Amino acid sequence: MSVWQAYRDDVAFTFQKHKSMAEKAIQQLDDATFFRKPGEQSNSIAAIVKHLAGNLASRFSDFLTTDGDKPWRDRDSEFVIGEADTRDKLLADWERSWAILFDAVGCLKEEDWLKMVRIRGEEHTVMQALHRAIAHTAYHVGQIIYLARLLTTGDWKWITIPPGQSKEWNARGGRYLKS
Repeated sequence: MSVWQAYRDDVAFTFQKHKSMAEKAIQQLDDATFFRKPGEQSNSIAAIVKHLAGNLASRFSDFLTTDGDKPWRDRDSEFVIGEADTRDKLLADWERSWAILFDAVGCLKEEDWLKMVRIRGEEHTVMQALHRAIAHTAYHVGQIIYLARLLTTGDWKWITIPPGQSKEWNARGGRYLKS
């Protein structure tokens, strides 16, 4: 395997890990918690899901050929939850956007890595655009996990190493407990 293929696979792996962590948090939420805003100036997990879905779909549709901020995207509306924004619809949009991302990343070839792409008119190499997207995704996945944990009053299934279990984790060679 070449270095560029290994890097492409690592980018896809990193995105997949973030998607998985967010989904493990979301799966633990009832609808009321999914849509709850913890404060007036805060976003609900539903709004973060809607925003991230919109962002990923926009950035990775026609990734190599069009600006990552598509004319059809309405970023401001991504933070407004309306009647049509059911949990099922938001999660379907989430899945669709991730499929667009994984397809775009999977199609990258060696000669693509240093090509220039635009995001809001600003030029980035493909590598820079991917790093930007990973950082943005990680930021919002962290918000989803934090809010989910904060708003969950019942049992919580830890997504990463549970507090106080680092030694056990290391003793098992870094493997998660089966749940």
